[in-house]
Amino acid sequence: MKYIGKGMIIALTGQRRVGKSYVMRQLLVELKSLNPDANIVYINKEKKKFADIKNDDDLSRFLEGKFAEGGDNYLLIDEVQDIEGFENILRSLNADEECQIVITGSNAKMLSSELSTYLGGRYIEIHIQSLSYGEFLTFHKIVDSDESLHKYLGFGGLPHLHRLGLENEDMVWEYIQNIYNTIVLKDVVIREGLRNVTLFENLITYVSDNVGQLVSATSLSKYLKSQRVELTPLSAINYLKAASNAYIINKVARYDIHGKRLLETNDKYYFEDIGLRNMLVGTNRTGDIEKVIENAVYLHLKNLGYKINVGTLPNGEIDFVAVKGGTPVYLQVAYLITDDKTIEREFGNLLKIQDNYPKYVVSMNPMVKPQDCKGVKHLTLREFLMLECL
Repeated sequence: MKYIGKGMIIALTGQRRVGKSYVMRQLLVELKSLNPDANIVYINKEKKKFADIKNDDDLSRFLEGKFAEGGDNYLLIDEVQDIEGFENILRSLNADEECQIVITGSNAKMLSSELSTYLGGRYIEIHIQSLSYGEFLTFHKIVDSDESLHKYLGFGGLPHLHRLGLENEDMVWEYIQNIYNTIVLKDVVIREGLRNVTLFENLITYVSDNVGQLVSATSLSKYLKSQRVELTPLSAINYLKAASNAYIINKVARYDIHGKRLLETNDKYYFEDIGLRNMLVGTNRTGDIEKVIENAVYLHLKNLGYKINVGTLPNGEIDFVAVKGGTPVYLQVAYLITDDKTIEREFGNLLKIQDNYPKYVVSMNPMVKPQDCKGVKHLTLREFLMLECL
């Protein structure tokens, strides 16, 4: 609401079925409550009635005469990337200040190319994520407990799951599979023009099996050779970029903590929704819990508004360097901390950082915290996921 009337296009982005349309509808209701006479034009490209709006010319004809001069006009378009050349019309409307424009999109390419090229500096992006753990509890009307956390780490945070009921596991996984298929078809194959769908899906499965692991040209090359696939590592990286554009995965770059610079190679990838990741590789494999926990911590940091990198030290790594408002926070993530060796590894790396910014270790088990630990705080995963700020 704070951006309404400021001359900027508001773009709600995110993976399909995370709730962008509902946020837009909530905005519509709020606008109507503030001004019952507001003139709101609402286009939902997933509705059959708007199927004829295929390009900018169609959109122009549809909007002709719909805005009152000097009136309180609003244009809301859901899944705007399905209108070819939409940016041409939005630029004109925004320049003439005919209406307040709010759009949703399920492909980051919408902003990285079309929108930013034509509307640089004249739009604000608000990223909509799947439910946080706290929101998951609210949606499913359950209390914070180990059992609830287990469900969240298994099924993820797609909002529609509350209608299906988490007890209906077959139905839940079928729904998540259908969401994945829709994303691949509409936001990757059609939008990005990829031809080898099987290879794309194999690479996404590879990433899902290596959440929190460094992905390099070398590791991709080894994987491709193991699959007997002739594809250059650069082409494979471009396939992963297509997945990032569709908000399936997020690329996280490495950051040299001592040198204070971003490193250009060997990134990590985390899924936008844990349930989608688990649908691809299952939930009961040895070693998977650590990957899922790390993904959950990443998503909560993102939910709290942090810009996130992987930290590197001369002789070690920090799982996350999260920055907000210029202030960094350092986090290590572990499954269980049960012995001195684990304590030394997780807390020791943090103690190598010579500054006084907050440092945390997040783990699954409610262990007895080490004495003092020189200011490094320990939180259980449940505690961390319920925090509203660090």
